This record gives sequence, C-alpha cells and structure tokens, in this order.
Amino acid sequence: MVQVSIIIPMYNAEQFIEETLRSVLKQTYQLFEVLVVDDCSTDRSLEMAQRFRAKDDRVKIIGLSKGVGAAGARNVAIDSAQGRYIAFLDCDDLWVEDKLEKQLLFMQENNVHFSFGAYEKIDEFGVHIGNIGVPAKVSYLDLLKTNVIGCLTAIYDTEFYGKIYMPENTKREDFALWLLLLRKGEKAYGMQQILAKYRVHSGQSSAKKLNMAAETWRLYRNIEQLSLVKTCYYFLHYAARGFLRAKAPILARQIGVLD
Repeated sequence: MVQVSIIIPMYNAEQFIEETLRSVLKQTYQLFEVLVVDDCSTDRSLEMAQRFRAKDDRVKIIGLSKGVGAAGARNVAIDSAQGRYIAFLDCDDLWVEDKLEKQLLFMQENNVHFSFGAYEKIDEFGVHIGNIGVPAKVSYLDLLKTNVIGCLTAIYDTEFYGKIYMPENTKREDFALWLLLLRKGEKAYGMQQILAKYRVHSGQSSAKKLNMAAETWRLYRNIEQLSLVKTCYYFLHYAARGFLRAKAPILARQIGVLD
C-alpha cells in the first residue's frame, strides 16, 4: 500500500540525482512511491534515474515532451500520485534516513495535516554549512512575513486537503502552495529534528536574491491579492528578516528570526 508519494522534479541533475534517490530508498519507512518528473533534461539525468526504476518498481519516471518548469513538473506528479501524503524533494537535496518515519509518526500522533522540519545546509560537495531551525507552528499570517517552510521537508495530507497543486504563475511556487494550504485556517507544524539536507550552489548570487524579492512582492499582490498597505507591511517583514539573516545572523537567531 502506498502511503506517501514523493515528488521529485528533475532537470539536468546528473551530478546529484543518484545520491538524492539513494537517500529516499534508504528510508526506514518504506511504504512510498517516488515520482521523478524529467523536465526535458539534456544530460544523463534520465538515464541515471531509469537505473533506479529498473531495480525498484516504487520509482516511477514521468518524462515530459516539453519543459514546464519546477512547479509544472511537481503538478504532473501530484496528479499521478497514489499516496495519502504528498512529500517534496528537489533533485539535488537529500533526506536523512528516518525522515519519513519520524514525520509521519509526528503527524499521526498529533493529528497534523501539514508538517515541515529543520534541515541542514550543505555545499555542492556535501560539506556542512549550517543548520536551519523552524518554529513549532505557523499560520497563514505568520507565513506571509517570511517563508519558514523548506520544500524538502514539507508533507501535506490529501485526506484532509485533497490534492492541492502548486501555482505555476510565480517563481515562489512552494511559498504560494503553503499559503494556499493555510488559507483554510489550519496551521503547519514544525519539527525541530534535522530531517533533510539542502544543497547550496556556488552559482547562487545576489541577483537571484533580488529576483526572489521581486517575485515575493508579486506573490503578495497578484496571487494573495493583498492591498498595497498590507503588501508593504509583509514585504518589510520579509526584507528586514532577510537583511538580518545575511548581515547579523547571531542577532537574528537571538531574536527568533529564522532562516
């Protein structure tokens, strides 16, 4: 019986996809399917993923005929998912071995429908950079101030929410999905244990951060349809927290501003 559908969008990930899939298949909880959606990779990613499928029929490969981006690829997988729980993992990130076991137990024992957890940051070579903590719970209004939910740790329950898809009209698609889930008035609950490893690439730049800031503004205005006053209020929270995390990380942690 499939209990968890693990969604992995893949594009040109030959450097990391094998390690990512191994981290999934080594889980102590085994009632899952892995939906790898190849978004028209031009390297050996698809070939590598197919080797895993040949050895384990829980691995399913969905090849797209045209590129649709990360959100579109995830939505194709969500549409095909057979599990009660939807979990997300990017093709260069990793899970710790008992991630699913601990998280599902937490959700079932506490009647939680949407959960996430702390995670570790690593570089391209797997070297530890730091740990990212999370709050015990977050509401819709809390989340508007800053996205504290790492996509690589998020799980939601389709028996409660139904299948909810990622908005495809924003580059902050994961943030937009969490807000969509929390609009019902439910809270998302965080686990303090390190559940995953998020890979930071050397190519990430300040220009990308500026682009994400612009996307966040558009998310507030165009998707959440906040008034200009509310958009300014929440964007100032977002910008101030980002500044503190970058320029004064010790102070940020002391006053509870999380990465």
